[in-house]
Amino acid sequence: MSTQAEIINPPGWKRPKGYANAIVLPKGRPLFIAGMVGWDENEQFQSDDFAQQFGQALSNIRKCIEAAGSRVDCIGRLTIYVTSKAEYNASLSALGAAYRESMGSHFPAMALVEVSALLEDRAKVEIEATGVVPD
Repeated sequence: MSTQAEIINPPGWKRPKGYANAIVLPKGRPLFIAGMVGWDENEQFQSDDFAQQFGQALSNIRKCIEAAGSRVDCIGRLTIYVTSKAEYNASLSALGAAYRESMGSHFPAMALVEVSALLEDRAKVEIEATGVVPD
């Protein structure tokens, strides 16, 4: 089995932009990363800006990936919860830059869900990840 993720796109389907329809991960141990919000390692929010919280949440995801001994390209799924679809859409350029800073050009399967609130009152985004620690 390959040590790299394999992007799957059903025949005849248009290639999605910014995510994968399906992804096969390399052989390894499962990695589940809890929902990360946009606070720092001391559980302090440094900003109420949507894009900055998104970037910090992704940075937190990356730190968990690396602490587990894995790589960004071994993440198969991201689930992103946002408190405002409008704020998300208004920040797309900044979100793309923040995404590339932490995740590079790896685009796993993703779901984006708008919710009425998150547990942390200041949180505008929460991201959870699923992947593998490769053998």
